[in-house]
Amino acid sequence: MPEGDTIHHAANRIRPVLEGQVPDEIRTPHPRFGRDRWPERLAGAAVRSVEARGKHLFIRFEGGMAIHSHLRMTGAWKVTARGRPLPLRAWLVIERGDRAVVQVGGPVLELMTEGRTRFDQVLAGLGEDVVARSGFDIDRYLGRLRADDPTRPIGDALLDQSVVAGLGTIWRSEACWHAQLDPWRATGKVGDDEALAAVMLVRPLMQRSAAGGFKRELLRCYGHAGRPCPRCATPIERTSQGDNNRRLYWCPGCQR
Repeated sequence: MPEGDTIHHAANRIRPVLEGQVPDEIRTPHPRFGRDRWPERLAGAAVRSVEARGKHLFIRFEGGMAIHSHLRMTGAWKVTARGRPLPLRAWLVIERGDRAVVQVGGPVLELMTEGRTRFDQVLAGLGEDVVARSGFDIDRYLGRLRADDPTRPIGDALLDQSVVAGLGTIWRSEACWHAQLDPWRATGKVGDDEALAAVMLVRPLMQRSAAGGFKRELLRCYGHAGRPCPRCATPIERTSQGDNNRRLYWCPGCQR
């Protein structure tokens, strides 16, 4: 599943094409949208902003409408040359000038009012965005974490988007590694300084990824099963965690 850095990177690529502009054409090739009349409903409206929040992306239009996307496991945003053949699973195409913004295969793609983006239960419940450059509310993050089940493993809690938005399986593993934190330790036994370190140490790495695109060389733990830990040389282990058995990498030698 694309994580927060990937979504922010997509927003950074889309923004120069669309923000402040009236799209030349909006198309919804997928049959699912045949009766929704998005092109007619958005005709003549300029794009007010392109924003990422956690794993969610919003294209906000003048007139109070917004396109909301969550890519889950199958989706992607692409910015391509206008006129190129579309991917087979293209759901949305927004064209402006010589560029086309294309959403491919994303299971959550909807046109919603601005009011709904503010009051939708899932969106309103999102925690602090780990990638956002506008700042990170430490007290709000720790408050959400402490309101969670104290017996829940910290590695699982960090995947909860209502605790902190944007972490997925890759950066959850990296967060625990960088903080030298055992991902299996109960959240109630993790100190505030440790919980904060887990987020703040990967935050600049995710921001770097959001700015320039994901680079595997940023990773110190994830995907390195059987290789020596860069910190203590103990072999990295791979397992799964949580109700959804999400993949987890960790070092049993220095993560305690």
